[in-house]
Amino acid sequence: MKRSAAEVGFDWVNKLLLSLLGCLTLYPFLYVFGLSISPPQEVHLIGLQLFPFHPTFRIYEKVLSLPHLLDSYVFTALRTVLGVAITVLVTTLTAYPLARRTFPHRSFFMKLMVFSMLFNGGVIPSYLLVKQLGLMDSVWALVLPCAISGFQVIVVRNFFEAIPGEIAESARIDGAGEYGIYVRIVLPLSAPILAVVCLWAAVHHWNAWFDAMIYISDVKKQVLSLFLRRNILDESATTASDMTMLDPLLVTPKNLEAAMIMAVSMPILLAYPFVQNYFAQGILLGSVKG
Repeated sequence: MKRSAAEVGFDWVNKLLLSLLGCLTLYPFLYVFGLSISPPQEVHLIGLQLFPFHPTFRIYEKVLSLPHLLDSYVFTALRTVLGVAITVLVTTLTAYPLARRTFPHRSFFMKLMVFSMLFNGGVIPSYLLVKQLGLMDSVWALVLPCAISGFQVIVVRNFFEAIPGEIAESARIDGAGEYGIYVRIVLPLSAPILAVVCLWAAVHHWNAWFDAMIYISDVKKQVLSLFLRRNILDESATTASDMTMLDPLLVTPKNLEAAMIMAVSMPILLAYPFVQNYFAQGILLGSVKG
């Protein structure tokens, strides 16, 4: 079927607008990266500059040698892996029965999920609960309180509802139980929405810092975002001064801040392309009520 000139023009306008939007989204990342590898004489140049004329990567050697940075990487990776695994397990186990229209009191539990999205106990009750459970200064204080989200449960439930019920009925005729259907049929067919939940959970745990500031006092268990915040906001002047004394020609406070931001952000940015193919499909199907 031959397309009209209006349709072709509409597609080109969309492509142009999305390309411009992509460039605007990419600009801050390129600016910070360019700033991190800029020599001091180019850091304060006025004007649009994405890449320095004389790049240097010596600042990254200094950033990677900061005390407890490796500990923060390891602890943040541990938190992210545990958090993603627990979130996926709890979310799918909650969404699976709610996706069945014959589940008793289904509407009541769904209302509880919506209620949890609007109201919460607050910081002080959460702190007292974590303290009474003996979770302080451990990774469990960071992954258990946010293990489940009402919004994610609703999205996953909608995706499960879209799976044809005849598949589960055939499995029951063959003798499969509910757990067998859940593990062998529902989860393999739900790869797109599971990728979405994994990405959401991973981004949350990798970037979170406020809960770690409240529950964690061991300096070796700082998460990366908290490490970044303390070094840039609380100790930026001191750290930058010490490093400048070591090599005043290669280090400035802006270099330090930009390099630390890149060091913290790169792992999660590199992980995104691996789930990008599933992301659009999963979020679209999971957001449409079956």
